[in-house]
Amino acid sequence: MLGVVGALGHRPAGGAAARAGRTGDPMATSRAAEVLRRPGDPQRATFLELFFDLVFVVAMAQLSRGLVQDLAWSGAFRTLVLLLAIWWIWSSTAWVTDRMDPQRPAIQLLVITTLVGSLVMAAALPEAFGDTGLIFVGAYVGIQISRGLILMLVLRGHELQRTSVRGLFWYGQSALPWIAGALVHGTARGALWALAVVLDHTAGTLGFPTPALGRTPRQDLTISGEHLSERYRQFFIIALGELILVTGLALSSSGFAPDRMAAFGASIATTVLLWRIYIHRAGKMMAEAIAASPDPVRLARSASYAHLVMVAGLVAAAVGAELVISHPLGHTQPAWIAVILGGPALYLAGHARFEQAVFGRVSRSRPIGVLVLAALTPAMLASPPLIVATAAALVLAGVAASDAARARGRPPEPPSPPG
Repeated sequence: MLGVVGALGHRPAGGAAARAGRTGDPMATSRAAEVLRRPGDPQRATFLELFFDLVFVVAMAQLSRGLVQDLAWSGAFRTLVLLLAIWWIWSSTAWVTDRMDPQRPAIQLLVITTLVGSLVMAAALPEAFGDTGLIFVGAYVGIQISRGLILMLVLRGHELQRTSVRGLFWYGQSALPWIAGALVHGTARGALWALAVVLDHTAGTLGFPTPALGRTPRQDLTISGEHLSERYRQFFIIALGELILVTGLALSSSGFAPDRMAAFGASIATTVLLWRIYIHRAGKMMAEAIAASPDPVRLARSASYAHLVMVAGLVAAAVGAELVISHPLGHTQPAWIAVILGGPALYLAGHARFEQAVFGRVSRSRPIGVLVLAALTPAMLASPPLIVATAAALVLAGVAASDAARARGRPPEPPSPPG
């Protein structure tokens, strides 16, 4: 994502910034500068971005659907690879609109093109490791290449065009294992796609170092904490909404017997507690933390991957909710334990990393909650899924209660990001 930020550059702020962008035709440079957000522009997410987010409701639902149908280590690995690809598309687009003005027609075209490609990816997700692999990859690679080309045209004559070239170079490199993986099957596809998605994330994190151009200069890496923090909150709500969707559909298809209703109650309680834990301070203070940080881009990148871990936990929790509501008093298989208890544990681990980024410390309740969930695993093997889900909800309730007790009677804690 650093490469994306660099591709968009800093906002023009007076003569010095304007001169920094002049590398060619002054008129072309001026046109390029028009699509960059200006100081004083509204920093809130736009309706176009919220429209774009609707696609990812479908994508999250497809991911959990695929995992519940292949609940094994191989299925978890495939789901992770697909989630990393989906996350990279969404997060890089969020960073694009953080620097570019979504009210400009060229940027609207970029976002809508990404929306269409993402919807094709979402539709292909259930069989991405089967018959629709080439469709999934075609959409993914097409999004990355088309975005780079649009940015090159939009930034024509501006020095920031160079970083668009950096991105195109690396997406051209990663396209090779993506496409090669789509042409083979089984383990080979998984290995090649894992290589490709790691290459994309690593290149972005390093600023897309490119022969002759180097990596994105640090002075080009600027962000708006208000906008980015709102976008990550919105994606968290999308993932939480997918958990609610799965819970409601599972109850609808399973009926309203007392045991199903009890399982429904445990699942909804878990959802509410996950929301409560997120908004308690860290979720609200990300913008302020970015503003206070000596290295805001590094903090935003850390918070981004913390959100990725939390979203992965929510995907697992959605699978657990479906299993618990469908089989509340049945036999609990070990793989079911992994999602019913492991989903909340993964979420708490991600939230601990998020707290570290925002406050420079981690609440003890987070690692304690993870350890308690892990310690419960052996005992839960002999318990029905409803009991396992209730135990997970009680652990989360303990974490939320600890948050409330620590905050009672004290002034709000200011952000204190690590240096």
